[in-house]
This record gives sequence, structure tokens and C-alpha cells, in this order.
Amino acid sequence: MDSELRDLCVLITGASGGIGLATAAAFAEEGARLVLHGRTHPEPLQELQPRLGVPSVVLAADLRDEGQTDHLFAEALRTFPRIDAIVVNAGIWNAASVPLWEMSAAQWHETLEADLTSAFLTCRAFLRHLAAVPRETASIVLVASTAALFGEADHADYSAAKAAMAYGLTRTLKNEIVRLAPRGRVNCVCPGWVRTPMSADGLADERVVRRVQATMALQKIAEPEDVARAIVFLTSDALAGHISGAIVPIAGGMEGRLLHPELL
Repeated sequence: MDSELRDLCVLITGASGGIGLATAAAFAEEGARLVLHGRTHPEPLQELQPRLGVPSVVLAADLRDEGQTDHLFAEALRTFPRIDAIVVNAGIWNAASVPLWEMSAAQWHETLEADLTSAFLTCRAFLRHLAAVPRETASIVLVASTAALFGEADHADYSAAKAAMAYGLTRTLKNEIVRLAPRGRVNCVCPGWVRTPMSADGLADERVVRRVQATMALQKIAEPEDVARAIVFLTSDALAGHISGAIVPIAGGMEGRLLHPELL
């Protein structure tokens, strides 16, 4: 089935990570033009870029910063006449397990700035672009986490930021975007554990893997491509044109309870 994404321009934040790289490759397979953002590690994107086979540009910006975020969009528009969709994927997860009563205000603010403020500034810049360059359709896909759905003990900062993205931003912006693009859509994916460099240390521990899989119907750790394909689907008007405000877990049927206690 044709996604009809060929020649549309998609901006992907956090494109140098595991999910970001897979998402870039998945959009390239559909023939989309790509703006690939990386804050501190552009090397993977520069290595991937020649293999994509589609027009693309690699840009750096600290998306916690208002000026840099706006500059990112201005630079993207020097290469492409307009941006049709964004994937809001940039963010951090502090691997240290810290209960809320021991968490520093500095850690709390750092995570919310990196995950939530960056999403706000990215979405705002895109919506301002829509206001300046009117069109019928547009798409935003936010990348949150199952931590938004079930919480995550010892990671209240991350859970709070991702829940705000999944519920507050997604369900508010799906009502606002249609003022600028009548068939504009905003959706959110919530990956669970995915085999990426960020999760490699945790997944190297078999006890962690058993504990995670005990909450999943499929007992399977996702690959980045599992998330990337869902993002492409939600971005496509041809495939998901009547889906907006959806919060989609990509987590093998994970629940906030034990499904397979025999694994523990």
C-alpha cells in the first residue's frame, strides 16, 4: 500500500539515536525528503545520509534553546521549500535509579528541559511554519514512552515529561493544528523497551530482561524498526488520515502488571 509520502519533507529530531536512525531509514524507503537533527553526535547521521537515496540535510541544534530551535527550522527551509511533518523524538533518559525523595531539582529540571521543553519548542516552531505556509494537511508524531502510561519507579522525572507529551501535548495540539491545516493530525507513540544504545546496559542483564518480559504478552524486546514503522504509518495521510490524538503503545502488549510471573 502506497504511503504517499514520496517527496514530502519530514523533520526528525533526535535522529542520531537508535529509534531516530531507524525512522530516518523507514521514511527514506517511502521516498520522503528528510531533515535530520542531532544535538551532539551528528556522525551516525553523516554516515547514514549517503545511503538514504533521498534529498536530506543534517542539522545540529540544542532544542532546549528557543533561538537554536527556531534557527533549525530556518536552516531546514533554506534546503526545502516547506516542512510537511515532524517526528518529535529527541530526549534523554537518566539511567540512574533515583526515587523522588532523593532526586535533585537539577535532575528534574534537566530531564523536563530535554524531553518536554524541547518538544514544546519544536512543535511551536512547526506550527508557526504552518501558519506562515498554509496547507491542507500536516502531521506531528510525538515519541513518548510506556513510562507515560504506567509510570516508572525511580524515574519520576522521565515519566512526568513523557506523560505530558502523550496526554497534554498530543490531545491539545490535535485540536489546535486544524486551525492551521484543516486535515492536520497529531499522534503519539509510546515505545517500551527497545534494543538501542540507550538501553544496551539494562538489556545486558538477563534479570532485567526477564522482569520486563514478565509484563509483556509477546515476551519480545522491540527493535527500532518496530517503532519506526508505526511512526511512518501515523505520519501518512493515505494510511492514517482519520487518526488524530491517538496514543499508541509499541510495547508487545505490555501492561502495568505481571502477565508471566513464571519468568521471575
